Amino acid sequence: MRYGDLKYLSLGEELDKNQYVTCQYYLETDLPIVNAANAIAAEQSTGTWTKASTLSDDIFERLAARVTEIEDLGKKTVDGQILNVARTTVNYPLEEFSIEVGHIPQILSVIAGNLYGLLELKNVRLLSCLFPDSVIRKFPGPNFGINGLRKVLDRPDRPLVGTIVKPKIGLDPKQTAEYVYKCGIGGLTNSKDDETLVDQSFNRIDDRVPAIADAIDRVRDETGHRIVHALNVSTYVKDIVEIAERAVENGASQIMVDVLTSGYSALQMLAEADLGVPLHVHRTFHGAFTRSPYHGMAMEVVSLLSRLSGGDGLHIGTFGVGKMHGDPEEDMASRNILFNDIGLKTVMPVCSGGMHPGLVEKLVSISGMDVQIQAGGGVAGHPDGVLGGARAMSQAVDAVYKGIYLDSYAEDHIELKKALDKWGYVPGSDHV
Repeated sequence: MRYGDLKYLSLGEELDKNQYVTCQYYLETDLPIVNAANAIAAEQSTGTWTKASTLSDDIFERLAARVTEIEDLGKKTVDGQILNVARTTVNYPLEEFSIEVGHIPQILSVIAGNLYGLLELKNVRLLSCLFPDSVIRKFPGPNFGINGLRKVLDRPDRPLVGTIVKPKIGLDPKQTAEYVYKCGIGGLTNSKDDETLVDQSFNRIDDRVPAIADAIDRVRDETGHRIVHALNVSTYVKDIVEIAERAVENGASQIMVDVLTSGYSALQMLAEADLGVPLHVHRTFHGAFTRSPYHGMAMEVVSLLSRLSGGDGLHIGTFGVGKMHGDPEEDMASRNILFNDIGLKTVMPVCSGGMHPGLVEKLVSISGMDVQIQAGGGVAGHPDGVLGGARAMSQAVDAVYKGIYLDSYAEDHIELKKALDKWGYVPGSDHV
C-alpha cells in the first residue's frame, strides 16, 4: 500500500502537450518523493493501491498518467514528523477525459479527485493546470469578456467601480432599487446582489428585477450614465437557465452565479444559453480549499475553469489590500490566467472584500486599469450614506485614472475627503 511500483514515472520525458492535460502539484509526504508522485498518477488514472490483474498493457499505455518532473523542495517538520516536500508535474492522457463537449465535473474528478484522501500524502495542493487547444475549444468561454463589459458600460479604459448591496440580506425590492439608483447617480458602473441573496421571501427575484431595472433607467434618463446590476440566480442547475432568462426578459442587465456552490456546469449552461447580458462570477466557498498554501487547490485553477465555463467577470481577491485572506502573488497569478492568450476572450478581474476609497490607489497600482473594484461597506458605510459613498469611490477611481494622488484630489472633493478621514488612506506604490 505504499505505491512502490514506480511505472508511472517518466521523469525528463518530453511528452506531446497536445495529447495531455498537464497539472502541477505541491506535496508533503512521509514517503520518498518519487513514490508520492507515483501515487498521484496511479490513483488518478489506471492504478490503485495494489497491482490489479485486470490492468492490461494496452490500457496502461493508453490511459496511464505520467510524472515528468519532480522538484525536491527539501524537508519540513510537522507535529514532530519529518516530511519530504516537492512540486511535481503529472500529465493525464486526453483519452482519460470526457471531452466530446466541455465537461468540468469529470475533469475535476481526475485532476483534483481521490488524491486528497491518500494517507501517503499529508498535504497536496493542485497549483496549476494546462489544457491543450483541443480541450479549450470545447468550452464556451466568455460571451462578453473585458471589452464587451466596457462596451456595455461605455467605459473604454477606466477601472470599473461598483458596489455590493448592503446589508447582504434584509432589504426589500424597493429599498434595493433605491440603493442601486443612488449608486448610479453617484457614478458607479456596477452593482450586485451579495452571494447569500437569491430569492428569499423578503426580496423575491420577480419583484427585485423590474424595480432595479427601473432604477437603472432613471439613472440613464437623468444623467446619461450607465450602470448594470448583477442579479444572483444561484440555484438548482435544472432551473438556473429558466430563472436567468426570465430575469433578463424582465430587465436584468447582468446575471451573477456563485460558481463553486452552484457548480461550473451551472455557469457553463448560462454561458451557452447566450442570455445577451454579461455573467458575473462570485467565488464564495473558495477559501475552504484555496486558503492553505499547502493543501487544496490554488485560486489560479478556479480562474481558469471559470474562464473556460463562460464567466465575463470573476472575483479574484484584492492583492492583500482588502479584508479577505489573500496572497498578492497568488491573486496576480489568478489575474494573469484571466488575461493570457488561450484563444478565449479575457475576463474582468473583480476585486472585492473590505474595499473603500482609500485603498483604490494602492489596488490599481498593483492591478492596472483593467479591473472592477467593488465596495459594499465602503459605500454604504460612508458618513453621507450610499450616495456619498458612491461619489467617494467614483472620485477615487477618477483620481487614479488621472494620475492624481488621493490625498491631493480629496482637497476639493468632499465625499472622498470624508471617506479618507473615516477609513484612512493607503498610498500607491509610486506615491512620494
